[in-house]
Amino acid sequence: MQLSNYKTSTKLVLAFIAVATIGALLGAYAIYNMKRINDADTRLYQQELMGLSYFKEANVERLKAVVGLRDAILASTQAERDNAYARIADGRAKSKAFIAQASPLFTTAEGQRQVAQLQDVINTDQAAAEGLLTRIRASEMHADSELQQYMRNNVVQPSVQLGIAMNKLSQLKESEAKAVAEANTGLYASSRNVMIMLVLAGLAAGVFLGLAVSRQVTRPLAVAVGSAHRMSEGDMTVAMQVDGKDETAQLLQALENMRASLQGIVATVRQDADGVATASSEIAQGNMDLSARTESQASVLEETAASMEQISSAVKQNADSARHANQLASSAASVAVRGGEVVAQVVSTMQGINDASRKIEDITGVIDGIAFQTNILALNAAVEAARAGEQGRGFAVVASEVRNLAQRSAAAAKEIKALISDSVERVDQGARLVDQAGATMTEVVDSVQRVSAIIGEIALASGEQTTGVEQVNQAIIEMDHVTQQNAALVEQAAAAAKAMQDQAASLAQAVSVFKIEAGAARQHAHNPASSRALALR
Repeated sequence: MQLSNYKTSTKLVLAFIAVATIGALLGAYAIYNMKRINDADTRLYQQELMGLSYFKEANVERLKAVVGLRDAILASTQAERDNAYARIADGRAKSKAFIAQASPLFTTAEGQRQVAQLQDVINTDQAAAEGLLTRIRASEMHADSELQQYMRNNVVQPSVQLGIAMNKLSQLKESEAKAVAEANTGLYASSRNVMIMLVLAGLAAGVFLGLAVSRQVTRPLAVAVGSAHRMSEGDMTVAMQVDGKDETAQLLQALENMRASLQGIVATVRQDADGVATASSEIAQGNMDLSARTESQASVLEETAASMEQISSAVKQNADSARHANQLASSAASVAVRGGEVVAQVVSTMQGINDASRKIEDITGVIDGIAFQTNILALNAAVEAARAGEQGRGFAVVASEVRNLAQRSAAAAKEIKALISDSVERVDQGARLVDQAGATMTEVVDSVQRVSAIIGEIALASGEQTTGVEQVNQAIIEMDHVTQQNAALVEQAAAAAKAMQDQAASLAQAVSVFKIEAGAARQHAHNPASSRALALR
């Protein structure tokens, strides 16, 4: 397992977890042993020491009862004897109570056996004491010698045996208490040894983990510091080897990416600075040429402005002439319209004359018919007058005159008809000519109106041309000003290009302190986002 594959935070957490685990084990083991020691102390106090204390108290109360027996024997009055009886009973009761409290505290087989033997000794002692008390109660005062003898022979030995038994039990409790104390001492020693080993193990683990984590953190940082110093001195040629996936490895990879990116940038800047120097030189030369052409263009624009002023004057004159022609065309159109109206009236009059001539021709036809009928009637009258003879001679003369008149009327009607026909024909020709004149006048009016419209359009176009020429003239004047300004700007641009050329040379000299690998500019051009790549090995 390589620690470099883990994050720094993970390594720190693992180190603290290891130290905390050892501390927790130490604490848990200490708490467990403290509980054992506490249980042993509780046993030592509640079971061993209290049992020893109970037996000592029981022995004291037993001795009080023995002293009471002695006092009862030596009593000189009944009151002293009763007091002794009371002390004997109290001592026995308390001794019995203490023994009863101490008996359950003996948990071993030896203890239980000695407690059972103690009970037999107590019964023997109590029987001997009861026999002595019976004799004391039955004896008279001052019979102590006999009672003392009885006591020595029958009571002292059981009492001594009881004391021995109680001492044995006390010694047993003392030995058990000593065993508990020794066990506590052994528990302390073993706990101390285990705690020392755990503490040493924790220290060793902490030192190992601390050194390992410190080594994992400080070594990459030292590499990063060295690389940063080299980059600050302009050396971009030394690549950093990155192993692992932790934060320091990511930092080294980021620094390596930055070094590679800076190397590409410096190479690109150096190459671009050379290109800028060359380009600025070409720009300066081009600006000089452009300045000369701009000055020439300014001269041409001045001449063009003068020509446009002449054209503007000519266009204004044409516009005035077009407006005058438009006025004349409008007047001609008005006259043509009035002529058309007169021709129309003439056509109408000729049509009326034509109609009247036709009516006269019709009347002449009627007169011709009347003359023809009159002639026939005259012929008929002449025939009838010839038949009448002499009587019809006067009527024949009248009929002859009527016939002559009818013939002259018919001849006159023919002449009138011929004249009327010729007049009608001439009127028709005149009407046709008038119609043609009307159509011609209409065409003339239309042509004059079209000419007037065209001349109006020409006048409007001439006005627009005048405005356009004035705008073009103004634009040329402005272009002249702009060209002059451009000439000044070109001179400024030439000066700026010269300054840029000087700055490019200064930049090239500034980046020349960096040491880079060959082909770094091409690699940076092919991989411009390398400074943002964090691919870890």
